[in-house]
Amino acid sequence: MSGRYKTQSDLAPLIIEYNDNRLLPVLFGQYDRNLARIEETLNIRISSRGNQIFLYGKSQALEIGQRALNKLYHRLKEGLPVDAAEVDAALRLASTDDVVGLRSVNQNTDNPVIITPKRHITAHSIAQSSYLKALKKFKIVFGVGPAGTGKTYLAVAKAAAQLLSGEVDRIILSRPAVEAGERLGFLPGDMREKIDPYLAPLYDALYDMLPADQVVNRIGSGEIEIAPLAFMRGRTLSHAFVILDEAQNATRVQMKMFLTRLGEGSQMVITGDPSQIDLPRGAVSGLNNAVETLSCVKGIKTICFSEKDIVRHELVTEVVKAYEAEDRRRNIHQNRKPYGG
Repeated sequence: MSGRYKTQSDLAPLIIEYNDNRLLPVLFGQYDRNLARIEETLNIRISSRGNQIFLYGKSQALEIGQRALNKLYHRLKEGLPVDAAEVDAALRLASTDDVVGLRSVNQNTDNPVIITPKRHITAHSIAQSSYLKALKKFKIVFGVGPAGTGKTYLAVAKAAAQLLSGEVDRIILSRPAVEAGERLGFLPGDMREKIDPYLAPLYDALYDMLPADQVVNRIGSGEIEIAPLAFMRGRTLSHAFVILDEAQNATRVQMKMFLTRLGEGSQMVITGDPSQIDLPRGAVSGLNNAVETLSCVKGIKTICFSEKDIVRHELVTEVVKAYEAEDRRRNIHQNRKPYGG
C-alpha cells in the first residue's frame, strides 16, 4: 500500500505511513543513504519512527519526496530491487509528475517491466515509459535523442527478453561504421577485429543483460549477430529482433535498405542522436530523413528523448545542456543578418 500523508505545510511535517516494516530498511538504504540522497536533491529533512516517515521542508519539495518514496516502496512490493540509480529515477519521475500532472509510471500497472537473467528493467523517465510501451506494440520503433537516455540499452534488453522467451529466434545488432570508410582495410586484424570497436556499446549492453557464457555461446551459434550496417544488404531478416544503433550516421540510401530488410515475425528498433552526425558535410542523415518521411506510416512509432531523460551521471545532463545552448548561440549568430542587409 502506498504512503499517505496527514499534514502538509512548510511548518508541520508531511507524514507517510507504510504497512510493511520489513521493506523499510531496504527503502532507506544502507546507512540511510537513499533517504540522504532524497534530502540532498530536494533540500528537505527526513526522519523515521516505526512505520512512519517524517518529511520537513517546503510543501512542493515534500510532495515530490512523497511521490519518490512511494515509487520506491511500490518497486519493493513488486520484488524489484532499489539502488542509487532507482532513487535518482524515482526523483526524476516524481518531479516530472509535478510538472506534467501525469500518473506515476512506476505505479501504473501498465508500465512494462523487462526481465532478463541479470536485470529487472523499468522506465526511469516518462519518455522511457513511452518507449517501452512502443517496443511492446509497434514493429518499427525509432528512439531519437541525446546520449545517456537509454535508447539502445532498453532496446537490447527487450531483444534479450524476447530471445529467451522464444518470441524471436535471433538478435541482430548493427551500427554504421562511418569513421572507417576506406580506412577500414588499414586497421590491423581480420574483419571481425576491424569492426568490433565500432560495435562495443552493443556488446556492453548484451553483457549487462545476459551471463557472459551465454553471450559467447549465442554469438557462436548465430542466435546473436553483431555486424556493420553494410552487411545487411540483400538479406531478409525474419523472426529476429533487429537493432540499428547510431542511426544518425546512416545515409538515406542505407536507411531505406535497412528498413526494407524487415521480414515475417521480426521487429526493428532504430536509435540515434541527431546532434552527433559524423557523415560528410552535406550528406543527409538517414535517421532524420526516415523520421520525417515515415511519420504518418501506420505501425511505425517515434519516441523523442531530451536531456531530461538522461539517466547517466547527472553531469552528463549538464554537458548536454551546455552544448545545446552553444548550438543555439551559433545558430543565432549565423542567422543574424548584417546591419542594413
